[in-house]
Amino acid sequence: MPNLLTAIKTKGILVSDGGWGSFLVAHGLKPGESPEGWNLDHPDEVRGIARMYAEAGADVVLTNSFGGTRFKLAHYGLADRVGEINETAARLSRQAVGPDNIVLASMGPTGKILMMGDISEEELYDAFKEQAVALEKGGADAVTVETMSAVDEAGLAVRAAKENTALTVAVSFTFDTKTPQGYRTMMGVSPEAMAAAMLDAGADVLGANCSLGSGEMVEVIAALHAAAPGIPLVVHPNAGKPEQQPDGSIVYPETPACIAANVPVLIEAGASITGGCCGTGPDHIRAIRAAVDAALAG
Repeated sequence: MPNLLTAIKTKGILVSDGGWGSFLVAHGLKPGESPEGWNLDHPDEVRGIARMYAEAGADVVLTNSFGGTRFKLAHYGLADRVGEINETAARLSRQAVGPDNIVLASMGPTGKILMMGDISEEELYDAFKEQAVALEKGGADAVTVETMSAVDEAGLAVRAAKENTALTVAVSFTFDTKTPQGYRTMMGVSPEAMAAAMLDAGADVLGANCSLGSGEMVEVIAALHAAAPGIPLVVHPNAGKPEQQPDGSIVYPETPACIAANVPVLIEAGASITGGCCGTGPDHIRAIRAAVDAALAG
């Protein structure tokens, strides 16, 4: 199995994949239908998305498991199939990208808030443990605890993965609020506080994803790099801020060329892995690939 940290040391900068949700919808995912359920019911479509990104030049490809905890799957009556769904998610991405590319398994937030008292730390830990173990069994090389806003939930997810698998663990927060002191998550967490808490939990890689465009991400990555020098950083920006059209559709304004133009700045700020989140697709990844190759060529 490829090792994420070794690959970063060997190659310098890695290219990750882009958004998944819009492509699932394009293949027929209906409102109210579980994206993760498609691992079992539509494996060819899921495998095809992973393959699409590998062919676009991604070194690192994620899995269709963002909402794969028992709490998220319970909304679709799938809580008893956590192991099967997550194991299959990892296996499909592995089949699609082959043995040399890195499968980075996605673990997203549960929607539960510890401070509200509707769930215990033990319950959250066990849910993330269940997911991480299944993802490793399916062939993932690493996991990314992503789109997090609270240090308590993210810390439990990181610990659950570190203590129960041999996987490299990345953790990525979404910094969606600009304050006079810099960017913060919706729970008020700064990049500096996130870095300290996640390293204490055992994270191997830190990062930011979603909410911000590629240019805005530069400030966040620079802050993380200053707070945790020497730690690899992953950045998955949106293709800009979504714009609602008169017909109700959503358009993301950042073109592949726009995101690619910010790649050298993100690398200079400290990014080790660069890809995309909402609104990005294979054309964005091809452009990022070309920008990374140019940067590595010097």
